[in-house]
Amino acid sequence: MGSKGTFLLQPHRRFVTAGILGALYLAAMESTVVTTAMPTIITRLGGLEIYSWVFSIYLLTSTVSIPVWGRLSDLHGRRRLYLAGLGLFAIGSLLCGLSTGMPQLIVFRGVQGLGAGALVPLALTIIGEIYTFDERARMQAVFSGVWGFASITGPLIGGFITDNFSWRWVFFINIPVGLIAATIIEIYLVERVPEGLGGRAGIRRGILMSLAIALFLLYLMEGGQNNRWLDGRVIAFLLSSALLFLLYLRLEKKSERPFIPPELFRHKMFVAASVNGVCIGMIFFGVIAFVPLFAQAVLGRSATEAGSAITPVLLTWVCSSVIMGRLWRHVGFRRPVFCGMALLVLGTAMVVRLGGTASRSSMILSMICIGAGMGLNALPMLMAVQSTVPRDFFGIATSATQFFRNIGGAVGVAIMGSRLSSVLWRALHQRPDPELVKLFQHPEVLLDARSSVSATTLMVFRDTVAAGLQNAFFMVFMFSLFAFLSAFLVPKEGRRAIDGF
Repeated sequence: MGSKGTFLLQPHRRFVTAGILGALYLAAMESTVVTTAMPTIITRLGGLEIYSWVFSIYLLTSTVSIPVWGRLSDLHGRRRLYLAGLGLFAIGSLLCGLSTGMPQLIVFRGVQGLGAGALVPLALTIIGEIYTFDERARMQAVFSGVWGFASITGPLIGGFITDNFSWRWVFFINIPVGLIAATIIEIYLVERVPEGLGGRAGIRRGILMSLAIALFLLYLMEGGQNNRWLDGRVIAFLLSSALLFLLYLRLEKKSERPFIPPELFRHKMFVAASVNGVCIGMIFFGVIAFVPLFAQAVLGRSATEAGSAITPVLLTWVCSSVIMGRLWRHVGFRRPVFCGMALLVLGTAMVVRLGGTASRSSMILSMICIGAGMGLNALPMLMAVQSTVPRDFFGIATSATQFFRNIGGAVGVAIMGSRLSSVLWRALHQRPDPELVKLFQHPEVLLDARSSVSATTLMVFRDTVAAGLQNAFFMVFMFSLFAFLSAFLVPKEGRRAIDGF
């Protein structure tokens, strides 16, 4: 390990861990709890035509800020940056709760996302530094458990708060919990930052890189809607992103202290984890985005049942992560990654075979395979990266694992959405039925519309959506094959390497 990096001491690990877990729960719960409250928010604030940006802007700002937070923590210390991210998240939550219109809510969700970009990667970084290797594996499994628990309980909490209090408390509830977590971390997280380590090196380049990534994500979000890849505004996003990224590379090359150190890419494990993260993100985000749509639009399940269709993914991810946390010493990290990739290939192959008559058991089995594959892959890759990079790059390396997964998710969802849109709009051109057009443009009211549309139109709609989703699910299967191939990039480790971690 390098000796120049920030150094976290360990006298109050339990208190620090409790504070971090509280903040992590907030970040993990935020997306699902807001989803439940959105119908009520729309009736109060309006803005149905732009409501999707409430989710998109959060994903956008949290993703682009991840590497910035990670690198800044390497230069200025974990505690200071983690508290800054937590504070920004709390301020964004307060402003969201005080919003008087949908445009305001979207802007403040962006602020909230900027803070959220620090919470998960820096939490993983701090845990990686204050615990020994054996303890770290178990703690990362605990983190996975908290994330899964938050994802499951988020909709229940959001519904309860919205029904019994006000939708504003969906955001306000973050403030007292965040203040408690910040107080604990401020008091008990002891850190030593070597003199002269900080400075402003690379900050401007980091912002430039973030802007380039943000424009690229906007290109994916806008282009993936109805195949608008050649739209003038969409192309402008792509070209602007490319120009900013080229400028970033030019400035980075001339810098004596690069924002993303090129030495990182000399570590085979980091390269393997980066490629693997992109592939895993494509699969995971693709599944959680389109499987509920399949359950509701094709199988005719309720919204609650559709949402619970992905619960097996989260539960098995947590369970397999806990198992890996205890078996790490005995099996290393390469074999679990290959087993996880094989399960992902099997699970996504089963998803492709789902049709309009798919049974609940077949869907659950496919989700179990995918969740177990995720758990067997994510924890070993993170542990291996943290165990091989120098301490000087601990923050940016850990953040990169989350960052590449989010980027892969954005790319994968855009590709799958494009494949689905192609089938749907081709069907509309072949059968310009006004009732069918209404269903395609407003699938969220499908269950309400069933009583007012003909059985023939409904059957055509279901068959068309099923064909489009099968097209999209085939892309998930292809992503899983690429993920399996990426496992071969993972370097082999011997017994001595494992014992030395």
